[in-house]
Amino acid sequence: MAQVNLAQNIGLDAATTGGSTGLIHEPTAAAFNDELYYTGNWFAGHSSDGGTTWAHVDPYTALPSAAGGFCCDQVTLHERNRNLWLWVLQYSKAGGTNVFRLAASTSGRPAGWFYWDFSPAALNPAWANLWFDYPDAATTNDHLYITYNMFDNTAPKNRLIQSLVFKLPLDGIVNRNLQYEYYVINTHGSLRLTRGATSDMFFGSHQTINPLRVFQWPDAAGSRLSYFDVTGANWSATDPYTSQAPDGANWLGRIDSRTTGAWVVGSQAGFLWTANSSAGRPQPYVKALVVDTGTQAIVSQPDIWDNNVAWAYPAVCPNVNGVVGLSLFYGGGGNYPTHAVGVMDAGAWVLAGTVASTNGPTDSTWGDYLSCETVDPNGDEWVASGYSLQGGNTRQFIRPQYVRFGVTP
Repeated sequence: MAQVNLAQNIGLDAATTGGSTGLIHEPTAAAFNDELYYTGNWFAGHSSDGGTTWAHVDPYTALPSAAGGFCCDQVTLHERNRNLWLWVLQYSKAGGTNVFRLAASTSGRPAGWFYWDFSPAALNPAWANLWFDYPDAATTNDHLYITYNMFDNTAPKNRLIQSLVFKLPLDGIVNRNLQYEYYVINTHGSLRLTRGATSDMFFGSHQTINPLRVFQWPDAAGSRLSYFDVTGANWSATDPYTSQAPDGANWLGRIDSRTTGAWVVGSQAGFLWTANSSAGRPQPYVKALVVDTGTQAIVSQPDIWDNNVAWAYPAVCPNVNGVVGLSLFYGGGGNYPTHAVGVMDAGAWVLAGTVASTNGPTDSTWGDYLSCETVDPNGDEWVASGYSLQGGNTRQFIRPQYVRFGVTP
């Protein structure tokens, strides 16, 4: 049985976060040699010495303001073949609409950013009352893909209208000659891109329960989007999700069943999300579906579940050897919300805790996503983002966690 090794397990302090932490933390992390970058909902942190020291990066002021000013959601990535740092930022609404920003750096460090802004109205004048939310970003050999939900600002407000998936040539970003294509998807939201994609990007989403829709967009310029549906074992997304911490807090009071983890290795693509308790599964758990992208058949359903403990918010990424790494939370059954990492070994998950909270969240709020990426340039280890509550139950007590981990056969 494989063993998970925690090479680094670092809690970031208030000097790094600027005190701008939140229960809806949504952290992402990336690493290239000793250059490390970590984003939370309202802050970023940079280490240039492999995690020994960290500096606070204020996303409100690190780049010029746009729309209503910086808002919240961020994603950071490192693309190893071009030593390209990527940073996606979401801005607040102004006049009922907003922008998202793609920042990039070719300096070898997450610094010296150049950037482009995307607004709904610039893409389509009919979208002047729409706004972007809930990003994802991942790369293939030659392209960066970005997804966003789009909501309507007119009555009834905050209604999901559509989702977008962008394809942007990486060489164009490096050369500061931005080009892109995009698709509008009206049937599914909260699209989750696969980590590990090479010549084709796969991404998935489900409308309600079953089926899962798997989209495929080849890297070739002008290629067309296609999709297929696959139905796995029955599962539940009925609200409310419940998992009580020892202090009575329901740390899953905010969660839903959006797909939050996706990977592809060879002809197999896997998708993960949080399902609610159901017959035979007394606690919320991670539902998993692995499909063959060629035959469109189900390969396996390696769920993560326990009779006493809830598992939630999974994020995944394969390393260069095709081993799938994992970042997620567990809690309940006498446990406060606890971050964990793991790997898939012979079709089963091997898991290890990184940091346990000392409290549950005061308002039942936790989420909405984590990240798992490879440590570049070698790509055989992973970097995961997590967090915990330390010493209290409100957002001021959130401690972000930077984790680098590997696997021993």
